[in-house]
Amino acid sequence: MFDHLGFPVADVDVSVARYLQIFAPLGFREAKRIPVGVGDLVGLSGADGIPQFWLAPGGPVASELHVAFSAPDRAAVDAVHEAAVAAGVEVLHAPREFPEYHPGYYAVFLRDPDGHNVEAVHHGF
Repeated sequence: MFDHLGFPVADVDVSVARYLQIFAPLGFREAKRIPVGVGDLVGLSGADGIPQFWLAPGGPVASELHVAFSAPDRAAVDAVHEAAVAAGVEVLHAPREFPEYHPGYYAVFLRDPDGHNVEAVHHGF
C-alpha cells in the first residue's frame, strides 16, 4: 500500500543513527541524503537500497506516531530487541506474540528519540 513514509524529527543525525543501530537486523541502511537548507533529509532503506523511510529536519510532531517495520522472521524481531536494549532504548513491549492482532503476530515495540512508537513485526501465519 505505501511507497514511502517520512516525518520531521528534532535531530536528523541522532534519529538516523538510532534507527540504523536498532533496525540493523532488518537490513536498514542510509540510502540517500539530501541537503535541504536547514539540515539533511535522509532516506533509509532495507537491503534493496530503495529509500522508503525518510527523516526530515523540523522538530518532532506534536503527537505520537506509530511505524511498524517488517521482519523476515522471529529471530530478526528478537535481534532488534537485543540491539535496542544494548543501545538503552525504551522498550514498550518486549518481543512476544500478540494474538489480539492475529495468530502469529510477533513483534517488539520501542520508543524512538522523538517519542514515537516504532515496531519490528513478523507475521508468522
